[in-house]
Amino acid sequence: MQIFGLISLMLVMVIGAIFLVSGMSSTVLPPSDGSSTKSTYSEALDMANEVSEVAQERDLIYSPTSGKSVTVYDGITVPDNTTALDLSGRGLSGSLKAEIRYLANLKELNLSQNNFTGLPAEIGQLSRLEVLNLSDNPFTGLPYEIGNLANLKTLDLRSTSYSVYDLEVIKKNLNADVKILTD
Repeated sequence: MQIFGLISLMLVMVIGAIFLVSGMSSTVLPPSDGSSTKSTYSEALDMANEVSEVAQERDLIYSPTSGKSVTVYDGITVPDNTTALDLSGRGLSGSLKAEIRYLANLKELNLSQNNFTGLPAEIGQLSRLEVLNLSDNPFTGLPYEIGNLANLKTLDLRSTSYSVYDLEVIKKNLNADVKILTD
């Protein structure tokens, strides 16, 4: 996926260079052969859009709707049709990327035994999620959007530093039959 990002960046740079060479005014200097050409800002944008469309058609640029893959954490990319994601015991820290929301088919997410301190609010957009294992992480807070997970069956918070207040807010929106595991 890094090569696709590099190609995208190169395309943008080439288009930018063309735009700068042609000048920011609506008219460029006449070519040395005496003929005259006009280049407008809208023409430059049209050309950039055409290049971008061709690049996407050839899978050179990732789009969340392209049916390819999603980067959920720096260096970790998974197919967007993933139904179970196990990132347990990898020593990951910080938080997942907001792009996790593009895993629309995700039913099970295991983040146990890491050093995560938070989750993106976008976790609440995983409408099919049934199992969320957050155990053995030093979370400093939980996003209230976890309460939006209508299909959630199990929320594992064992050996975490979750906020009791956060959990109470989340519980109010979860189905009563959700199994919440705590110490």
